[in-house]
Amino acid sequence: MPTLRRPLGLLAISALALTAVLPTATAAQATPASAATVRPDAAGAGWLARQLVNGDHFESVFDGTAYPDQGLTIDAVLAFAASRSSDLAAARATAWLAKPEILTGYIGDGTTEAYAGATAKLLLAAEVRGENPGAFGGVDLPARLRGLQAPSGRFSDRSQWGDFSNNFGQSLAVIALKRTPGGAPAAAVDFLAGTQCADGGFPVSSGRPACAGDPDATALAVQALAATGRTAKANAGLGWLTAHQNTDGGFTAAGATVSNANSTGLATEALLSGGRLVAGLKGWSSLVKLQQGCSATPANRGAVAYDASGFNPATATRATAQAVLGLAGTPLTALSAAGARPDAPTLACR
Repeated sequence: MPTLRRPLGLLAISALALTAVLPTATAAQATPASAATVRPDAAGAGWLARQLVNGDHFESVFDGTAYPDQGLTIDAVLAFAASRSSDLAAARATAWLAKPEILTGYIGDGTTEAYAGATAKLLLAAEVRGENPGAFGGVDLPARLRGLQAPSGRFSDRSQWGDFSNNFGQSLAVIALKRTPGGAPAAAVDFLAGTQCADGGFPVSSGRPACAGDPDATALAVQALAATGRTAKANAGLGWLTAHQNTDGGFTAAGATVSNANSTGLATEALLSGGRLVAGLKGWSSLVKLQQGCSATPANRGAVAYDASGFNPATATRATAQAVLGLAGTPLTALSAAGARPDAPTLACR
């Protein structure tokens, strides 16, 4: 999402970055000229920071109405940490996430409504930011999450609307709880490992008649299992990702026919942190090709398009957030905001 660390020796990435067509962004909020960078991950994160609504969160629009999007905001917080940049934006976003009404609207009230995947994702963000996860917005996130674990080891929603938990949430729960003093429960790790398909991939949802691997679910599961010592299972997942990589280096979501930055970002993160450098660098290069360069409109430079069809503001924010994880190559299990630069860099152009 072995001991997971900032991989790749980054000398390889830095050398490639210097040869890439790298853009500069025009700031929606002022950014010092000295903040220009040749690193695709930092430039993508800088663009992302400048898209925050009121400087602290993202929104999604449905039927003409804008709603707070806590999940996308967390994606951005993780991207900022992975790129070691945009720390001021990350701090503002974290404070927004800790507001009681924002927090409850995302993870539930903990009694009648409690959502496993959202709780796991927020717990990871709090850990990455160096917050106290036991008192984030007045909630003990590790305790809340552990309380949603069934005897089978599966983390499940408690909701009047039904249980929508899946392997995304299961993997994030294992990753986040691995970072707590109590560690990840063995039953939770066993449950995740048991969902692996015969070909090595992991499905989004387990228990279906046919097990179908998904690149996003596999990328997260690989990181969770590698961090908890399930090396054989993790390696099989990495093998599945390598076998399902497209010729352009990217990855295709279920039901799609072309590579997209979201799936490619997560898969590339898993490949690089798992030591699959050839496949990982192919994925990294495909993400750089989707990044808006110096010939793009200044306001779009640094963003990553969802796919090769071109830049679309409706999909670029989420695509950039997840692409940055692959461009940085830092696994979720080792992600930290400590030492990140405060500013939101722009991509350097001649």
